[in-house]
Amino acid sequence: MSPRGRRTRWADLTPRQRKLTLLAGSVQLAMAAMAWADLALRPAARVNGPKPLWAAVIAVNGVGPPAYLLWGRRRR
Repeated sequence: MSPRGRRTRWADLTPRQRKLTLLAGSVQLAMAAMAWADLALRPAARVNGPKPLWAAVIAVNGVGPPAYLLWGRRRR
């Protein structure tokens, strides 16, 4: 919420804030796509825990994809 007590709208953002928002969203989507693709192609024996659980974790914005990439995959 903005200091005026209402939600900030896209039109209220500066051009720099808009670019940073789009960049952050793009990075989030790219990481999630990469994590889901890795999870789909990786055998269950090489995943720490159940694959459906990790699929749900990846859906959590911001923390899900890095969590899977750091802790969800078993190294060789």
